[in-house]
Amino acid sequence: MARTGRPRGFDMDEALDQAMHLFWEHGYEATSLSQLKAAMGGISASSFFAAFGSKEALFRTVLDRYAQTHGQVVAPLHDPALKPRDAVEQALRGSARMQTDPAHPLGCFVVLTTANSSPENRHLQTLLATERQRNRDGLRACVERAVARGDLRADTDVTGLATVLDGVLVGLATQARDGVPLSALDAGITAALGVWDAHAAPAAARKRKAA
Repeated sequence: MARTGRPRGFDMDEALDQAMHLFWEHGYEATSLSQLKAAMGGISASSFFAAFGSKEALFRTVLDRYAQTHGQVVAPLHDPALKPRDAVEQALRGSARMQTDPAHPLGCFVVLTTANSSPENRHLQTLLATERQRNRDGLRACVERAVARGDLRADTDVTGLATVLDGVLVGLATQARDGVPLSALDAGITAALGVWDAHAAPAAARKRKAA
């Protein structure tokens, strides 16, 4: 049976963006149904459930929307056409810019929205942890690819370097939410990339200095 009950003039894209911003700002559990309905143009409870099914179903839809929009900043980690170091730098700097953009809540949706969850919502914590794991896997793949290419020394601690980079990526969320400016985040990213450069193979290091 087709769902009905949307108010006249209902804009699905706008409604999803408003819901995204609420979840992003307050977290999943702290965002109430009344807040969602108000932000979506004052729709009724029946219209809400007809359009989205449930609060959790809406959250999952919003997560997909985030991944296809703001979350694309980490796409370079999964692009084998990019040089590994370039991929990491683009992902980190792009994330810092996105997370400090005042056009939406500060920080990272994937890190912040289920930071605190009651037992009945732990599955949503797991859902977002899976998303974060994709980024860890992407960082590790970049480090492994750099070793295979001869960009990084063969004795590079792949797990250690990837974990350092992931710590920077995840840490951007709390720093951005706390109001740390983009200039400071960029400086931190430059320092983290210095750790990468410290592991550069001699030929790659010489080429980078000459560039």
